[in-house]
Amino acid sequence: MISTKHTGPSWLILASVGIAAALVLTGCSGGGTAAAPDAAPAAGDIDKAAAAALPEKYTKAGVIKVASDIPFPPMEMFDENQKLTGFDYDLAQALGGKLGVRMEFMTQAFDSIIPSLQSGKHDVIMSGMNDTAERQQTIDFVDYLHAGFSILVPAGNPEKITTVLDLCGRDVAVQKATVQAEILHGYDDECTATGAGPMKIAELPLETDVQTAVRSGKAIADVVDSAVAAYAAQTAGDGEMFEVVRDPSNPAGYDPVYTGIGVLKKDSELSRALLLALEAVIADGSYEEILAKYSMTDYAVDAAGINLGS
Repeated sequence: MISTKHTGPSWLILASVGIAAALVLTGCSGGGTAAAPDAAPAAGDIDKAAAAALPEKYTKAGVIKVASDIPFPPMEMFDENQKLTGFDYDLAQALGGKLGVRMEFMTQAFDSIIPSLQSGKHDVIMSGMNDTAERQQTIDFVDYLHAGFSILVPAGNPEKITTVLDLCGRDVAVQKATVQAEILHGYDDECTATGAGPMKIAELPLETDVQTAVRSGKAIADVVDSAVAAYAAQTAGDGEMFEVVRDPSNPAGYDPVYTGIGVLKKDSELSRALLLALEAVIADGSYEEILAKYSMTDYAVDAAGINLGS
């Protein structure tokens, strides 16, 4: 979904109460309801340039409605008190502070998240969404991460997976509507050449579903954004449930892509304001702090930009 949610985009809850609780929480991922009340930004946080660039409709409303596929740890998730948290959420609050408005997260299934934006239910998307050429035909991206995908396997790596080609001919799971399936199909010719044949890819509704498939043996691996894979390996089952396959030839993950805030092309002024806010968050060190909080420093962008994935 690094779509890579992308390529992006899964476990604070799991660390404390186990995967069953996370699966219960997926029931909160409905279509366009507010996930949690978001605090109003402090006046001292406002960046004058970013706030001035924000279209008047958002300034008057005092809120930007954010579509997000919740949960998708560590990008968006609930903590042990069922309060919304995660990298996207924290970054959004920092951006809202610079703009002088609330960033109100609303749950939306990922496979319908762009149509919901087009319908006017939401103003932007923040859901680990990868910036791809295909998606750029419909929306613009204010890019804030750069990372590849990783292979998540059960702890101990019982199938001895070492590279992506070890998945050839095997059952692999990915989240539906992410770009992982497309990327993996890009290995079809190489897999055929090995004699094992293409990967057998199951696309499941939620990342929690994908990880459950791996735990139950229905799939030998979950192919997911590197940040999501790393977080699951560190926290699920107290760090004893999964591990990430380390491919020395691809230390940052396979096929790195940008992840960004999705904005309708007609709302270019909003994109510009968000870009200025992101630049301000990077400049004051907040961006680096949020990355470090979720162990995502390796996925920082060198500089903020719009449609860097083109």
